[in-house]
Amino acid sequence: MRTAGNDRTRFKGTAAALGRVGARGPLLDIDAVAEHLGVTARHVRRLVSERRIPFLKVGKFVRFDPGELDVWLDEQRVAPTRRGPLAGGSWR
Repeated sequence: MRTAGNDRTRFKGTAAALGRVGARGPLLDIDAVAEHLGVTARHVRRLVSERRIPFLKVGKFVRFDPGELDVWLDEQRVAPTRRGPLAGGSWR
């Protein structure tokens, strides 16, 4: 006989161990991430297959946490360099 207590404790501690109880909003799918990044869904799938972008597996589905994507995007930032006429160089 199954009780409600058993269902609730089946995954006991999983979310709490990660420190994310109630903190995660709705997850994004590949098409939403592609639109957000301004790239094709095919490109996002390639990033997933190469494990270059943070993602979650929900059963057979690939989903993305918007907060993790924001952190990942910040890590991808490339700092500008001081080249050209302003730095005393030339454009040649």
